[in-house]
Amino acid sequence: MTLWKDRLRASGVHLGASVVVAGLAALLVFGLWYPYPYREISGGRDLFLLVVAVDVVIGPLITLMVFDRRKPWGELRRDLAVVATLQMAALGYGTWTVAVARPVHLVFELDRFRVVHGVDVPEELLGREPPTVQALPWTGPTLIAVRPFRDAAENLEVTTAALGGVHIGARPDLWQAYDAAKPRVLQAARPVSELRKRFGVHAPAIDAVLKSSQRTPDSVAYLPVVGRRSFWTAFVDPVSADVIAFLPLDSF
Repeated sequence: MTLWKDRLRASGVHLGASVVVAGLAALLVFGLWYPYPYREISGGRDLFLLVVAVDVVIGPLITLMVFDRRKPWGELRRDLAVVATLQMAALGYGTWTVAVARPVHLVFELDRFRVVHGVDVPEELLGREPPTVQALPWTGPTLIAVRPFRDAAENLEVTTAALGGVHIGARPDLWQAYDAAKPRVLQAARPVSELRKRFGVHAPAIDAVLKSSQRTPDSVAYLPVVGRRSFWTAFVDPVSADVIAFLPLDSF
């Protein structure tokens, strides 16, 4: 009975420490790499929670099985060190996996926004981005745009590559600063009042976003957002083209 009390106590301490470490990792992941709405658009929340849940549960369970005060102190310390090392290695690998798949840019792409992730960017094109754009930032997604095609030949080449799976917005050689594309953004954007008419059933959700942004339907425009596994809608200012808010609505 005493043995299991000791094991439960040790496992509880391990669980508490694991939760603290997982919390710190969550601050990094969701506070920096996957801020709202990217944690949902890019699936970062589900991926990270899966990694953390397995890691937080497995470590304390192993401690529950191996902890025994009857063991020599050196042997017990070694066992616990091995468990902690394996757990930290698993958490590190999981966090790295989440980091590699992180969203790096929200790209205006002709008539929509596309969320581009680190794994989407072809390695052979890295280094061809303009000096004003960091290819794979570690401090959260940045807002950039795709420049106009230089000629018909480039248009054909880019379109062919897109059909092969290399999205236009994921090509560093086509990137430009968002400010340079604002006139095209405003030209492509549509009034939110039109969105409310098209999706009347979602009008309450649209109005809630407008209220939180202190806007009216006539003072906001919108563009579709293409994510990793879902489509959202971005609300933009009709004068500055700044992105104001997001809504989980497929507005194509």
